[in-house]
Amino acid sequence: MQHPQEFPVAPLASHAAWWLWLPLLLAMGVSIATLLMEPGTPPVVAWMMVPLVLLIGTVLALALRRRMIVLDNRELQVRATFYTKKLPVEAIDLDKARVLSLEEHTDLAPMLKTNGFSLPGFKAGHFRLRNLTKAFCLVTDRTRVLTLPLRGGGMVLLSPARPADLLARLRELATPAPHR
Repeated sequence: MQHPQEFPVAPLASHAAWWLWLPLLLAMGVSIATLLMEPGTPPVVAWMMVPLVLLIGTVLALALRRRMIVLDNRELQVRATFYTKKLPVEAIDLDKARVLSLEEHTDLAPMLKTNGFSLPGFKAGHFRLRNLTKAFCLVTDRTRVLTLPLRGGGMVLLSPARPADLLARLRELATPAPHR
């Protein structure tokens, strides 16, 4: 029995939070301006939109912080915002696993969000890649991505801070222990 081993996720670009808050604050500003231009007193329900937008922004900002890659008893666990993927090491085709740049290998870049969370520089959840393969993603750094093809089809794309270390550990776990 081994203790869970956490692999830190590559840091998120500092501008990612702006892409979350800027549209929300802009929508709130336009709404307030519209309310103030209305003749008469706007209904209380209209003013409730301000705390609602702030609440939505806070929930999304907290979700954005939920990023974790853990190896626990030969199981890879990836927590990415609202999504979690758990798979046994045996489900990964480690002979085809690679660390690469999505800038160079554009066919593996997440393109179509099927059920995920996406901001510029951040992808989490379920996507179709440019080559139309289904993938579960936790991508915070497009220049160093660990691609893990699955034996049953599909892929997992991860951005650990040290992708080669995670790949080496997965390969170590997949190698059968010698008999004594």
